[in-house]
Amino acid sequence: MNKKTLVLGASLKPNRYSNYAIQKLVANNHEVVAFGLKKGTVAGVKIDTELLPYKDLHTVTLYLNPKRQKDYYSYIVSLKPERVIFNPGTENPELFSILKENNIHFEVACTLVLLSTNQY
Repeated sequence: MNKKTLVLGASLKPNRYSNYAIQKLVANNHEVVAFGLKKGTVAGVKIDTELLPYKDLHTVTLYLNPKRQKDYYSYIVSLKPERVIFNPGTENPELFSILKENNIHFEVACTLVLLSTNQY
């Protein structure tokens, strides 16, 4: 099943996990949108540098540390994703509470592991 995913904190650097995640999501036939600080393309996915009102998102996968996430709390909630994935190093109890209040499922997991074990 195609799970449209926003990679929040996307990087053009090929050695970054967000970059790997975009590649692996595309390879697994998921529709991918991405937001990062620098414009560019990874695996055919354009990285947006402005916050767009993406529609029909299934998943937001985070690649921002908790301090940097604060600026995106309202944005993430406004997208109404079915779930948010907190990749290693992005765990954030404050955002967990906000998501709970808004009935948005979240999990502390690794997108790459979920994909490689068919649990995405």
